[in-house]
Amino acid sequence: GKAGRARKCSTRDLPIILGVHENSNETRWGATTVASTMKLAHLAGISTFVTGGIGGVHRDGHVTMDVSADLTELSRTPVVVVSAGIKSILDIKRTLEVLETNSVPTLGWKTDEFPAFFSPYSGVKCPTRVESAKDVASIYWSARDLNMPQGMVVAVPNDDPAGANIEKAIQDALKEAKELDINGQDVTPFILKYVAEHTGGESLRSNAALVKHNVTIGAD
Repeated sequence: GKAGRARKCSTRDLPIILGVHENSNETRWGATTVASTMKLAHLAGISTFVTGGIGGVHRDGHVTMDVSADLTELSRTPVVVVSAGIKSILDIKRTLEVLETNSVPTLGWKTDEFPAFFSPYSGVKCPTRVESAKDVASIYWSARDLNMPQGMVVAVPNDDPAGANIEKAIQDALKEAKELDINGQDVTPFILKYVAEHTGGESLRSNAALVKHNVTIGAD
């Protein structure tokens, strides 16, 4: 939060946060990512969870090797992640390539175009289209029958009309981040803050709307 008490907590950070907490009187907070949430959900016997968007390969990630641990966790933890697709600040094509390389079933909910978080349009073809929760469940259990360790991505298009304006703000934010030499894990918070400030709160409202929509789909 603004007080700086919560640390971004991916899978690698879980033992650090928990271990330090056990040996200290100080309370430490960790805000989980998709990767760490998958890990914890699996440990708790939860096979599906809903989020906003998944992480992926950052732009110029083929040079910087800046790739989200979400993709690694999807390759080894059998949890279904329902989201609005891949955040548009990332390299969507390369992210889908990594998911394919790691044999992660990647599904588009009633769409042939892979969603770009705020916008239902990315210009990138979705690997597989599904029409119902029954389709998703059938694919999930088929993967279990095959002893596949991978999770699954179910990408749900966000049909909020504010998407186009938010996408423009994202592109502007990406330019500014590059000019300010902001990189690594600092990029996403910078982009989200920039977009929230330059869209009059539309991005926060749209974000909440897409998560609620995803929850409805995930609940099926």
